[in-house]
Amino acid sequence: MSQVQKDRPWLIRTYAGHSTAKASNALYRANLKKGQTGLSVAFDLPTQTGYDSDHVLARGEVGKVGVPVCHLGDMRTLFDDIPLEQMNTSMTINATAPWLLSLYIAVAEEQGADVTKLQGTVQNDLIKEYLSRGTYVCPPKPSLKMIGDVAEYCYTNVPKWNPMNVCSYHLQEAGATPEQELSFALATAIAVLDELKPRVPAEDFPALCGRISFFVNAGIRFVTEMCKMRAFVELWDEILQERYGVENPKFRRFRYGVQVNSLGLTEQQPENNVYRILIEMLAVTLSKNARARAVQLPAWNEALGLPRPWDQQWSMRMQQIMAYETDLLEYDDLFDGNPAVDRKVAELKEGARHELANLESMNGAIGAIDYMKGRLVESNADRLNRIEAGEVVVVGVNKWQQGEVSPLMTGDGGIMVVDPAVEQEQVSRLNEWRASRDSAAVEAALAELREAAATGANVMPASIKAARAGVTTGEWAAQMRQVHGEYRGPTGVSGSQSNKTEGLEDLRNAVDMVSDKLGRRLKFVIGKPGLDGHSNGAEQIAFRARDCGMDITYEGIRLTPEEIVSRTQEEEAHVVGLSILSGSHIPLVEELVQRMQDAGLSETPVIVGGIIPDEDAERLLAMGVARVYTPKDFELNTIMHDIIVLADPTPVAAE
Repeated sequence: MSQVQKDRPWLIRTYAGHSTAKASNALYRANLKKGQTGLSVAFDLPTQTGYDSDHVLARGEVGKVGVPVCHLGDMRTLFDDIPLEQMNTSMTINATAPWLLSLYIAVAEEQGADVTKLQGTVQNDLIKEYLSRGTYVCPPKPSLKMIGDVAEYCYTNVPKWNPMNVCSYHLQEAGATPEQELSFALATAIAVLDELKPRVPAEDFPALCGRISFFVNAGIRFVTEMCKMRAFVELWDEILQERYGVENPKFRRFRYGVQVNSLGLTEQQPENNVYRILIEMLAVTLSKNARARAVQLPAWNEALGLPRPWDQQWSMRMQQIMAYETDLLEYDDLFDGNPAVDRKVAELKEGARHELANLESMNGAIGAIDYMKGRLVESNADRLNRIEAGEVVVVGVNKWQQGEVSPLMTGDGGIMVVDPAVEQEQVSRLNEWRASRDSAAVEAALAELREAAATGANVMPASIKAARAGVTTGEWAAQMRQVHGEYRGPTGVSGSQSNKTEGLEDLRNAVDMVSDKLGRRLKFVIGKPGLDGHSNGAEQIAFRARDCGMDITYEGIRLTPEEIVSRTQEEEAHVVGLSILSGSHIPLVEELVQRMQDAGLSETPVIVGGIIPDEDAERLLAMGVARVYTPKDFELNTIMHDIIVLADPTPVAAE
């Protein structure tokens, strides 16, 4: 019997990084020994948003959702004993992508690597940051220019590197329909290609198109998701051939990595998430013609907190069983010629083309940022309404809630907790680094970097020099902010009521009654302290509160506790709501509550939502927080009722 020729498996990755560069390095090396075939680096929020670990906005955020990388020394430690020339490294980094890639190149040079052989990806997609993730630094136009800088530099100097990963992943997390996910991502890719086309000789442009990759999400509706991936493949091929005249089919290939959906992971009965993750992986592996080039899976307990190494290993084993034990890789595409699949793909392509034409009429993705943000908030509101109404079943959440206690949750509570001492240790190392470097070399490198940004030169060469000189992440980003200015993205939540008020009559009446007692409209201030840019929850609370008739103030992400308290005073808020999903709730709420007391606002109720373990919720309540909400509290109307009760000035409400 002849041996069947199997396809090569996709790259098997685990999205990982926490605490410190040293701890993350140990985790990477352990995962590589367990059979992982590529690295996927998670950076902490200060690193993603261009702040050093000792910045005021970094408080409580250091090492929480990823690894802090402040300078060349941190990057050196992160990849210690990992030969970068042989590695395929994905870095989930956007606003500071030119900088982190510069640090990576500088470390590879120190290792003696041939930089032209480096393989990997920087996400480097700023447009979805304004729409869904919030880790932007500069305004859209200079950000697009920096995406172009990275692509142009890599094409010449690091030719095997993917300089941009058009990321529709977070669009789905923010509520995008499949058609929106297709069209918004492809519009982003078009904006980048239009930026790149004048930068390279015409004969080189097709090869540059071939280096643009995508990073997508796969949700639980796996037939739709698989059809979405086939639609992506066909639409990308069409755009490159018809819009850009790319003739070589190799350069028109839709190359994508995937992290399956974290939005659908449930805090309730979290063991069910294992099945969800497996089913979602099928969507991006079953169809050979639309198969992912790299897959990373969340862990079953990510709705609860930071996964432990064992949890990540379990998700990696899921991939290995699919790739090596099953016969999936021995067959041609299983869905070619399937009429149901062909119909769904055609329907998705038609919807995406219609939306793409709409975005084109607004001058493309950059011109349509406010429009796209508003559409995502509306789509997410529709999704949550269907879950609340029971039209969409989520097992263990809105149906079959009764169940046995999970044995997986015993012992350490099922998650890993970052030691709070990590932050101060990181700051101490940062201070030592600053003290030991050549300050004249740093100043010269920063001046060169500033000049490159101001004159429109490619920032990559100056960034690499700055990396070698010992410049820090915060110093690099400060030059960009100085030249291009700060930016606050749209919230997608307008002040005027939507038409989604059906079923809210009782709540609207209750808001009217309490407002009459208060002598003015019930004022609700919603704030996101710290650097957490996951704004979906805050947006949906603001959206629903507004439609219930409350007077809301929601200014978006990245506020200090001081700014939120100041707004509370100015607006004379009746209730303050905080949303924190990065795990930094204890230090941030502690500071805010203290500032509220100092400002004479201790009687104003504060409510907090986020991924908050039970013991932390008890600590917050002991600090004086009135209510704590976690993902299990998915019924927004219940939260609205609580806000009305908290704002009610009558003694009955206070008892």
